[in-house]
Amino acid sequence: MLDIQKIREQTDWVKRGIQNKNISVDIDNILKLDRVRRDVIAEVENLKHDRNVISMEVGTHKKNNQDASDLIQKTREIGQTIKELDERQRDVESELQDLLMQIPNTPHDSVPVGLDPLENPVVKEWGSRFNPGYKLKTHLELGESLGLFDFTRGTKIAGPGFPLYTGNGARLERALINFMLDFHIDKHGYTEVLPPVLSNVKTMTTTGQLPKFEEDMYKISQDDLYLIPTAEVPVTNIHQGEIVQEQILPIQYCAYSSCFRREAGSYGKDTRGFLRLHQFNKVELVKFVHPDTSYDELEKLRRDAEEILEALGLEYRVIELVTGDLSFAAAKCYDLELWAPAENRWLEVSSCSNYEDFQARRGAIRYKSSADNKVRLLHTLNGSGVATPRLLVTILETYQQEDGSVLLPEILAPYMGSAGLHLK
Repeated sequence: MLDIQKIREQTDWVKRGIQNKNISVDIDNILKLDRVRRDVIAEVENLKHDRNVISMEVGTHKKNNQDASDLIQKTREIGQTIKELDERQRDVESELQDLLMQIPNTPHDSVPVGLDPLENPVVKEWGSRFNPGYKLKTHLELGESLGLFDFTRGTKIAGPGFPLYTGNGARLERALINFMLDFHIDKHGYTEVLPPVLSNVKTMTTTGQLPKFEEDMYKISQDDLYLIPTAEVPVTNIHQGEIVQEQILPIQYCAYSSCFRREAGSYGKDTRGFLRLHQFNKVELVKFVHPDTSYDELEKLRRDAEEILEALGLEYRVIELVTGDLSFAAAKCYDLELWAPAENRWLEVSSCSNYEDFQARRGAIRYKSSADNKVRLLHTLNGSGVATPRLLVTILETYQQEDGSVLLPEILAPYMGSAGLHLK
């Protein structure tokens, strides 16, 4: 959520940022409501001052045995007016809060302006193209021939988009999750957490899923809870409503979770195999950082995710999202994309974002300055480190052999155990 003071003082900048995100919000109406709210507050303060003055006169009249009935009646009338104005203030503040929740985060000044994702600039490429002299099989063909997953039975159990991993496919999925967790904990110094997969309304609101994206989530109406779309949601809310000491920043967590997305509006898009799912697994990275260092921390976060792909020897690229392709809550974002040889396309496996104080303001996540003991909002960041479905697609397609088997990267050996690295 944006600071109303920033909207007042930097109106044109805020309007331009929202326009560059290609989102329509009536900022002038918000400022009008804000003026009404402040006028009501000022009027109430003036009335309270008048009531105090009259109350003192009532005391003086009574002390001098003078009739104070008119003055007493006047204080009652003022009290009734104050009560009505207090109700008016609550109504205006509620309406204003609802409108503020609809304002997206403004892009950082360094973000390229653009509306079309095709305008996203490539800022880095790594690895070499896998192009053997034999015909490549897709991950679906490999998975079926090697008995790694069964989408037909997964659909029977829960419906389309809910995969069933089988045999070495299940073991490989588990191996990838454990490998990534260990990598981020041991090499990058993250603290592991295992969060709930259900979150309440306040938690979803903090990270920006509510109120805007409710239709994209699975809701348990009986308990007013939501299945999480990403571990970002519960992990960012670990410090909801808290004040942490500046000395312990940055705080960085990694977490495995299943993720659940209804993918409303995705009909007609490519839903084959692991390319678009309603349930999938992901290792998430979340940082709580000092505002002065948040963009340095974003680069480190991105690098942490990149090292996973490099350790697995996979070709990838990094793109910087233009303003119109940024998420509702992000101020800046990089996407990491893997090259899937048989799909002959790039597949996104991670988004690394800086939200600045947008989420922190919604969730009252603050730090106490060691210099002046003042309490300020910190900045939150998160990135996938990484999501497994498209990672699995790329590994299978990149490391397939001419005979249709798959020879996995050596770094996964400790995690595959007796199954070994050669899937056949």
